[in-house]
Amino acid sequence: MKNRVLSLVLICVLMIGLFAPAGSGEVQAKSSLSPLHVECTSLLDKDSNEVQLKGLSTHGMMWYPQYINNDFFKQMHDKWGTNVVRAAMYTEEYNGYCTGGKRESLKLVKKAVKYATNNDMYVIVDWHILSDGDPNKHVKAAKRFFKWLTKKYGSQNNIIYEICNEPNGGTTWADIKKYANKVIPVIRKYDPDSVIIVGTPTWSQELDKAAADPLKYENVMYALHFYAATHKESLQQTYINAMGSCLPVFVTEFGICDASGSGAIDKASANKWIKLLDKNKTSYCMWNISNKSETSAIIRPEVIKTSGFTKSDLTAAGKWFLKKLK
Repeated sequence: MKNRVLSLVLICVLMIGLFAPAGSGEVQAKSSLSPLHVECTSLLDKDSNEVQLKGLSTHGMMWYPQYINNDFFKQMHDKWGTNVVRAAMYTEEYNGYCTGGKRESLKLVKKAVKYATNNDMYVIVDWHILSDGDPNKHVKAAKRFFKWLTKKYGSQNNIIYEICNEPNGGTTWADIKKYANKVIPVIRKYDPDSVIIVGTPTWSQELDKAAADPLKYENVMYALHFYAATHKESLQQTYINAMGSCLPVFVTEFGICDASGSGAIDKASANKWIKLLDKNKTSYCMWNISNKSETSAIIRPEVIKTSGFTKSDLTAAGKWFLKKLK
């Protein structure tokens, strides 16, 4: 009788293993961070204290995967003072999610979420459209991706979803709303409360279009991107007007050089932008974590280490941002 019971137990264990969902054996880190919510222009924690997130965006993770490591994420949080990291997952560029790089992209997203969670940081998972222009081009793939992401991480408090990086090429706010109205319900099925960031027209600069006709969902914010040597008083006024319209803004990408990601650095314009954002407690991530030979990269091109960075390892942009964080 005892042997029969043991045999039945063993069979049950084997059956559970056979029919368990894929990935269910993975041990996931759990976040101790507060869930966030949005009221007017403010990002708030569970006790309704105002929160400002400050951090860095990766470059394309598939091109610079070496920086997605726990030691570097720990340094960003413990030594530099960042409380958010943006994981930029390109969709259409070389080896992007929609162009042959799906498997590697998912691995890198899992690593980014794990290391951010390990080190008490919020993580923005960024569906990084760029050359695709209109997010509707890959809306089916986006829905599948965010279904996978939210089923896996929807119970975590530190995940923020950025559903379309920089709509461009004549993509209108009506086009973006059409896309958002398909993708947001997918996210909300498995994660009813977390913050979602929606890009705005013309490389996420036309906040005025979103302010005139916002989406009908709670806990949604709108992306503003700027490059300080190119975008100055006119875009700053657009931002100020949006704040006055109670539009919640998140600067998910900015640089202190020109809009090409390279060229001359304009610290005076960058300082003015940061002063304005800090005054309004607007959250922001600077572009980019890489050693690419361009002025927006924070690591010098000749530096090959992937963690334990000293001040001398950083570019002018990296040193500037570190000073701002401190």
